[in-house]
Amino acid sequence: MDQQPFLGLSMSEMQRRGPGMHDSMRLLGVQFPEAMGLGVGMALYFLYDATPNPPVSPAAPLASAGASWAATSDGVDRISRLSDQILRNVVSRLPAKDAARTAALASRWRGLWRSVPLVLVDAHILPACIQPERMAPGGDDLSSRLVVAAASRALAAHPGPFRCVHLTWSHMASHRAEILRWLQLLADKGVQELAFINRPWPLDVPLPATIFRCTSLTHLHLGVWRFPDTASLPRATTFPHLRELVLSLVVMEDRDLAFLLDRSPVLEVLTIIASQTEVRLRLVSRTLRCVQLGMCALADIRVVDAPRLERLFLWMTMGRGSEHELSHIKIGHAPNLRLLGHWQPEHHELEIGNTIIKAGTKVSASTTVLSVRILALEVQFEVRNDVKMVPCFLKCFPNVETLHIYSQDADKPTGKLNLKFWQEAGHIECVQQHVQKLVLEEFRGKKSELAFLKFIAETAQILDKMVVVVATESFSSPDDVNAKMKPLTSAKWASKHCKLIVLKSSFSDGASPAWSFRIASDFSCSNPFDFFATDAELSRDACVLHHSGAL
Repeated sequence: MDQQPFLGLSMSEMQRRGPGMHDSMRLLGVQFPEAMGLGVGMALYFLYDATPNPPVSPAAPLASAGASWAATSDGVDRISRLSDQILRNVVSRLPAKDAARTAALASRWRGLWRSVPLVLVDAHILPACIQPERMAPGGDDLSSRLVVAAASRALAAHPGPFRCVHLTWSHMASHRAEILRWLQLLADKGVQELAFINRPWPLDVPLPATIFRCTSLTHLHLGVWRFPDTASLPRATTFPHLRELVLSLVVMEDRDLAFLLDRSPVLEVLTIIASQTEVRLRLVSRTLRCVQLGMCALADIRVVDAPRLERLFLWMTMGRGSEHELSHIKIGHAPNLRLLGHWQPEHHELEIGNTIIKAGTKVSASTTVLSVRILALEVQFEVRNDVKMVPCFLKCFPNVETLHIYSQDADKPTGKLNLKFWQEAGHIECVQQHVQKLVLEEFRGKKSELAFLKFIAETAQILDKMVVVVATESFSSPDDVNAKMKPLTSAKWASKHCKLIVLKSSFSDGASPAWSFRIASDFSCSNPFDFFATDAELSRDACVLHHSGAL
């Protein structure tokens, strides 16, 4: 397993994430990641991190709350005198175990927990002496069996509806009869939000088709399954209320993914993480607002007709086939697409309208996407073919206001392009007239990086802020950084009021941009590309350098 390429990513690429990834995995409950290979371990890390936090927490258990009530009580049970509506509200905010225990408080409480929508998180119902594990060598174990038994009792005892259910700690390959019964109960009792994640091994346990009976679902996260064959399902099969779908480490045929999207008429968010098969995605949806794919072998995405699509995110995707041929991304009708990235010249081929964008392509009205305001690129500045694509690509998005560039360290440099190349690239409308903020991450002080930054500084007329995040290994001292930035500070800046902010990267590996699938699909976060850079920018380590244009 350790030598096996996984999801289009070789183990050598995964190793670049660094040993610190193991510690992060353990925090999310991925035990013994080294026993399974870093590729699968990393996929599980992002799978669990993408699972939304449940609406209840065991951090303040009922026993502690009861003790505080008793300490201040004068012997009068005032809480039980509250209205049924308020008491139900109280019980609905408790973990399932504590909610059930309220029946022992007084006769008034006995039926309350059964009368409120259930929130069930399997890790919350284990005995306190048992340490749950989401991944451990050897398959089923005591913690898994206890989770299965406790979850089975809770699902059978409560009449529903189920507001939120997280079943993520069980070795489901060892409990197939139980998981089939769970899905039947979840369907019959009206589950709304469901995280249904198998604890490996194996990685391809068949998911019962009973999942399609859960028609009340609004949010669904499926992890580590083989998706059922949809060809045999009734034509009337649908998820009429499903707004968010996350598929992680799932084995899935193209026709089944197409079926799922077609039968989800109100779907707004689609996230695919570490697909075990190549992804081919054809988007025809009147409701989709956010699509993100991460750690996938990506064959192609065709945005055919998606009038509400606002966000299209690609993170650590690789090309198709064993040779990693370019992934084909076609943008058709997407008039509200505002955020796009991370585009990689090494792995992605862009088609707009009916034109494949190549170095030297003459940009016209039919090859531009006017709606994009925030754009993120990954560029190997020492790979000539990568860099040659950037000017043409930028010309296709003339209204970009925030530009993120992640400087990838080239494994096989093929030559540098200097400032003259950028000056001869011709008019780039977004740079000259619209870009207000540029963020360049993993800056190493190379001449090719400085040439690009100097071009932006001398061309971008309304640039308000340039943020340069220096790679950890290149940040030896503030004086050294100042020396590396001197060609930039002495440039003739087109925007006299632009701030040049330099800070040290908070990540040690630099293999890929920092990313959070949860943040990216949260519409309250206006720029997920900027989330981590903004935090660093506000830190005390950030410094503002003065350039000649500001003097």
